[in-house]
Amino acid sequence: MDVQEFQRFYEEKFRLIYRYVYSNIGNREVAEDLTSEIFLKAVSSIDQERGPYSMQKWLYLIARTTVANYWRAHYRAPTSSLDALLEAGWEGPVEEEPTAISSEPAERVRSLLQALPEQYREVLTCRFLLNLSIKATALRMGLTVANVKVLQFRALKRAADLERVVTEQQSGAL
Repeated sequence: MDVQEFQRFYEEKFRLIYRYVYSNIGNREVAEDLTSEIFLKAVSSIDQERGPYSMQKWLYLIARTTVANYWRAHYRAPTSSLDALLEAGWEGPVEEEPTAISSEPAERVRSLLQALPEQYREVLTCRFLLNLSIKATALRMGLTVANVKVLQFRALKRAADLERVVTEQQSGAL
C-alpha cells in the first residue's frame, strides 16, 4: 500500500475508529491519542494482501486491543499482601465512637411522613428508609413498577411542598 492509498484509507476510517475509541473511553483527548496510536500501529504492520473489508476488520482488532491495553494500564492497582501492610505498621480499621445524630432532622422527616397520605408514606419508607429497589417496592406494595415510580415522584413533590410550607410558617413565627 503506497502513501496515497494509506492516506485515503486513513481519511475513510479515522472517524469510525475515533468514534469506537471515544465510546469506550469517554474522554476526547485520550480518544484522540489512542486513535493516533492505532493508526501508527497499523502503518507499522500493514499487510499488502488484505482487502478493504479485511483491512477495516483488522483496524478494529487493533483498536479493540489498544483500548483494552489502555484500561488494563489505567486500572492496574499495586498489589500488596496483608502481611506486608501489617509489617509496615498498618493496624487495620479502627472502630470509632458513633457521633450523636441530631434528632431535629429525624423529627422533621418523621413529621413530614406522618403528614403524607398512606401510599406516599409507604413508598418513601420502602425506597429511602428501607433502601429497597423500585421493583422490590412494587412487589411489596402490590403495584406495578411504573405506579411506584409515579407514586415516588408525587410523594417527593408533596413532601417538598409540605417542607416549604412548614419552613415558611416557622419563618413567619420568628
